[in-house]
Amino acid sequence: MIDDAPLGPRPAQPAGDARPKGSPVTRIVLLVLLVLVVGGSAWLLRARSKATAAAAASASAAAANRTIPVLTAEVVRRDVPVWLEGLGNVSAFYTVTVKTQVDGRIDRVLFTEGQQVKKGDVLVQIDPRPFAIQLESAQAAMGRDQANIKNARLNLERYKTLSQQQLIAVQQMTDQQAQVDQLEAQVRSDQAQIDAARLNLDYARITSPIDGVTGVRLVDPGNVVHASDASGLVVVTQLDPIALFFTLPEDDLASIEEAKAKGELEVYALSRDGDKLLGKGKLSVIDNAINQATATLRLKAIFDNPQRALWPNQFVKARLQLATRHDAMVVPAAVVQHGPQGTFAYVVAADSTAAMKPVVVEATQGEIAVIRSGLAVGDQVVVDGQAQLRPGAKVAAKPAAAARGGAGAGASASAGAGANGSGGAGAGAGAGAKP
Repeated sequence: MIDDAPLGPRPAQPAGDARPKGSPVTRIVLLVLLVLVVGGSAWLLRARSKATAAAAASASAAAANRTIPVLTAEVVRRDVPVWLEGLGNVSAFYTVTVKTQVDGRIDRVLFTEGQQVKKGDVLVQIDPRPFAIQLESAQAAMGRDQANIKNARLNLERYKTLSQQQLIAVQQMTDQQAQVDQLEAQVRSDQAQIDAARLNLDYARITSPIDGVTGVRLVDPGNVVHASDASGLVVVTQLDPIALFFTLPEDDLASIEEAKAKGELEVYALSRDGDKLLGKGKLSVIDNAINQATATLRLKAIFDNPQRALWPNQFVKARLQLATRHDAMVVPAAVVQHGPQGTFAYVVAADSTAAMKPVVVEATQGEIAVIRSGLAVGDQVVVDGQAQLRPGAKVAAKPAAAARGGAGAGASASAGAGANGSGGAGAGAGAGAKP
């Protein structure tokens, strides 16, 4: 059976029913979860930071406790030469371009290129026959004029006798005297012609004017040469002794003059890299003017050069020794370090730890430093490895190869140069400090 409900409007439903609002309990739960997440993250970060700090502290402790290898040298006392260094250019002591003084054809060349020759050795022979003919002609004229003057003198004696007897006029006798004088002058002229012919004959034999070494031959045999030719036959240079010209700053003039007044100054010639000693000489000349363009002073030294270690136009390092600082306390220059508080050096103590000591450097000479105060003779100082050191660090010291036997190769080399010149080549490059 169907219940027929009355038709009409249905009752209204409550609004906002589709999304019910959350309860306070839910909100509290969410807030607690958020606090837990933030707290956990902070705790994790803090734990991680502590671990990093612990690792860093551990690494720092390990680094502080590790042994650092270093190279060391001993502080010693020795004589140190005080020198100045400049760039030098070797020059022949004498350079002669041999030329002919007479015209003629070259018959023979009697030297070998690069030959050592002595003064007076014949280098070139020019055809001598034209000059021999001139000599014979002058000698013949001399004989003719000598016969004429002999006859004129006899006539003069006769005229003098006749004049005394008043048998001839006095003028006739004086005319004969004038003729004798003219013939005597002619004989002297003939003698000059003979001397000139002999000189030309001698000039035909071209000899070396100096002891030296011949260069490349400039003219071949068979060529006709003239005294007016611009080019020569050969260039001869004297290599022993030999000269060295070098320059130094004008500021060094006063110290050079002061040292020169006390005696001769030694000059050492070294290879351009400063490793090889080429010769030892004496300062000869200080130029009389300073070069205004470069503000430098030019000096000349003379070297004995029997082994020909020095050669003309060779560039070398010139080292001028001003004096010798006796009983100086020296170390390798690499020992001295520079910091905010000034210069210092690391010293290896008896317990193999590094100690930093301030030092006062009096002068630097190449690869060595002269110490005024701060170190003591016998101290072991660090030459290499200072970048990793700190005061109190443990070190494994090993003598530096360059520092064996004292305060380093530079020190021994410079001292050797002052003593006998044999060690100067080992000294460091660079201009030497003033005393």
